[in-house]
Amino acid sequence: MNLRLGCLQGRLSPPIDNKVQEFPFDTWREEFKLLEKLNLNHIEWIVTKNSFDNNPLFIEDLTKYPISSICSDHLIDGCIIFGWFLEKYLDPVCEAAIKNNIKNITIPLLEQSNMENDNERKSFCNIIKKYGEKYKELNFTFEMELSPLKQLEIVNLSDNFYITYDTGNQNFCGYDHKYSLYHLHNKINNVHLKDRDFSGLSLPPGKGDTDFELIFQLLKEYKYDGYYTLQTARNTKKEGSEFEIIKKYKEYFLGIFDKVNEKETR
Repeated sequence: MNLRLGCLQGRLSPPIDNKVQEFPFDTWREEFKLLEKLNLNHIEWIVTKNSFDNNPLFIEDLTKYPISSICSDHLIDGCIIFGWFLEKYLDPVCEAAIKNNIKNITIPLLEQSNMENDNERKSFCNIIKKYGEKYKELNFTFEMELSPLKQLEIVNLSDNFYITYDTGNQNFCGYDHKYSLYHLHNKINNVHLKDRDFSGLSLPPGKGDTDFELIFQLLKEYKYDGYYTLQTARNTKKEGSEFEIIKKYKEYFLGIFDKVNEKETR
């Protein structure tokens, strides 16, 4: 089991306008330097609604940076079921990903885009499967709060469709990790590491109800070798700098990783 641990862009910078996620225009280059100091593997780049028009993804040469995926946060919108919306807001991300040698595009099917409605999900499937054909050199990885079988309805549409498994969101939705990972493990290529309690509150790792040891153990058994990305709770209590907080979270997950692997050697 290989722990390819990184973090979501913005987690190494102070929150912007008290938002959980926003593109850090002033510090995005510095984040990669901090990433190297922490000996982390990658950053998952983010495109938000506020940053879409002038995000460096569309302007800069990013080929030298260790970017695992582009998190298309700007697609969280009820209009995602319409072709014109994806053509306007997803196509440019795909083209920029190819230009910058970034293999994966994360599409969050959350909030207004949750696809719980059967008709909306059918409409979305009819549109998004065309992207699997059009951009065969890319992987599209969907972060969802749907039941495991409904998730498979979407990702089984194309060989280059995958799942970003969000540990905290799955926990909050009440899905059993054993059941979920049994059905989904072959399609997961990114794991968002997040802790939430059963009420939905995001908390620092180890403070919520997410059983990370179980999740790591199951992923080890399934020989998972994809990305792990810290999408952890923000430093709202100001318990040190963002660098110090991410370092603390990294050590927490490395401890669980080591514990799970020690079981194998006994």
